[in-house]
Amino acid sequence: MATSQQIRTAYIDYVLTQDEKPKSVYSFVKKLKISEAEFYEFYSSFESIEKMVWVDLTVETIDAIEQQEVWSQYSSRDRMLSFFYSYVELLKKHRSFIVYSLKSHTDRFATPQVLSGVKPIFENFAEGLINEGIESGELADRKFLSKRYKDALWIQYAFIINFWVNDDSAEFEKTDEAIEKGINVTFDLFQRSPIDNLFEYGKFLSRNGKFAENRSNR
Repeated sequence: MATSQQIRTAYIDYVLTQDEKPKSVYSFVKKLKISEAEFYEFYSSFESIEKMVWVDLTVETIDAIEQQEVWSQYSSRDRMLSFFYSYVELLKKHRSFIVYSLKSHTDRFATPQVLSGVKPIFENFAEGLINEGIESGELADRKFLSKRYKDALWIQYAFIINFWVNDDSAEFEKTDEAIEKGINVTFDLFQRSPIDNLFEYGKFLSRNGKFAENRSNR
């Protein structure tokens, strides 16, 4: 009886050697010498296999970095940097498949369907880091905007993956630079700035304007 991993391994081997999906589940399982029923016990389609590969790589990365001894000492910024550096290192081991799974996606402004399972996992991870950063004072708690921080990090996720897929530099050193610059700039925007102080001062004046006016009329 086939296992989930055996089916996945056979599928990955097929698409990387043929550069296309099998014509049908029937033809695929016939070569694998299993029944369609066995295939559907684990996967609903070929697309679901690809989605699960991405999900597993993402979960594996998060589990690994959260077990590091230094994890509890990291800031939210450092934790996100750790995620992306570790993630890219893991993706390198599966680069041929990663490139294959993304090559059919041409809409730059939409999330590739193959990443639909990754998005909620990543956003949940990012939201946890953001909330801890806000509680510690590392990040600014901005009404309405704080809830959108995770969206900005998902945009960074999509950018970094696309950048890495197209990176032809030695040892993908340009991707490391893209991660460092992109995450640092994003977290700089999440932190308090003079604009926040000006906004708080404006709120103070609006709340206490009448008090100042009464003092001047005495």
